[in-house]
Amino acid sequence: MADRNSRLSARKKENKVENKSNEEKDKDKEKGKRPEKPVKKPEKTPEQPKTEKEKSNEANGGAAGAEANSNGENGEFQPIELPPFEIVTGELMTPFYFKFQFRNVEYSSGRNKTLLCYRVDTPGGTTEPLKGYMEDEHATAHVEEAFFQQVLPNASQECEVTWYVSSSPCVSCANKLESILQQRKKLRLLIFCSRLFEWEEPEIVEGLRTLVRAGCKLRMMKPSDFLLIWEMYVEKEEESFTPWEDCQENYIYYNEKLADILK
Repeated sequence: MADRNSRLSARKKENKVENKSNEEKDKDKEKGKRPEKPVKKPEKTPEQPKTEKEKSNEANGGAAGAEANSNGENGEFQPIELPPFEIVTGELMTPFYFKFQFRNVEYSSGRNKTLLCYRVDTPGGTTEPLKGYMEDEHATAHVEEAFFQQVLPNASQECEVTWYVSSSPCVSCANKLESILQQRKKLRLLIFCSRLFEWEEPEIVEGLRTLVRAGCKLRMMKPSDFLLIWEMYVEKEEESFTPWEDCQENYIYYNEKLADILK
């Protein structure tokens, strides 16, 4: 009797195991037919890079919108043309501006414009000398070219022009000045430079040599020249000019470099 009960119990266990095995097989079949897909979080669609035209339209639209807001509520856009350089005649620069822009350092970091103080004398001294200063942002026309466009456009005028510039002319300006001197036979040009612009570059060297061959006198500014600018072109009030510590030393350094270039 006990043996029979044991056999019946063993068969029930076998049936359970077999049934469980069949169920697992059925589940595996179902998985093979319909594999489960992992659930992913929705991803943002990457933005396509904008074309140059789209960027331009957005920039113009933003600028137009800002301009419209500043010009009135009607939304009308009135473009404002800004000159690539600024000409100041009969005005004086601040002491700080002069000392920063004209300082004759070897490396002119942060000085991204050229300042030009000018004096125009006519023969016989019958008229008052024309004096002033100009500056540029190196946008289109540089200050050297702008002077002959705005201050002295008369090509037939006989005069002597003296410049005190924060930096010597670049290649392009040197070539343009050479052409102007060849065209204006009655013009005499003397340039005093605080610094030499990229004087180690061969094209700069050749440009300065060409300019001197055309009749221009090129000099480096010494401490007395900085004092002259201070007296004539700076709104100094009661303040007196004291040359910076290395002013004379830097003048000697640049003067030797210019002599090597022009020899």
